[in-house]
Amino acid sequence: QVQLVESGGGSVQAGGSLRLSCAASGVRYANTCLGWFRQAPGKEREGVAALYIGAGDTYYSDSVKGRFTISRDNTKNTLFLEMNSLTPEDTAMYYCAATLSPGGGYCSLVDMYESWGQGTQVTVSA
Repeated sequence: QVQLVESGGGSVQAGGSLRLSCAASGVRYANTCLGWFRQAPGKEREGVAALYIGAGDTYYSDSVKGRFTISRDNTKNTLFLEMNSLTPEDTAMYYCAATLSPGGGYCSLVDMYESWGQGTQVTVSA
């Protein structure tokens, strides 16, 4: 039902910036969370940022807070992740995801979302 397609990944030097996009279709409810997750080789997938559609509230992991910004363009139904001050530790496959809010109008960065995109690779060189 929900289709998510990421784009915008690539290679960048440390300290650089990159913007990821996620085209979302089939998202029908305001009480939906849209999130970005990433997985590096040999590592577990971790939550990076999330956005609650209803109120526009955003959530970030401690490792990216102040460097990454999640946003949404309602007209184009597209989710964005603006990444600044990138480091080699940010190298990973990045996925966008969608799920219904568990309640209370908040979003979780725990890896239990319902729908997932195919991922886009981000590589940061030192």
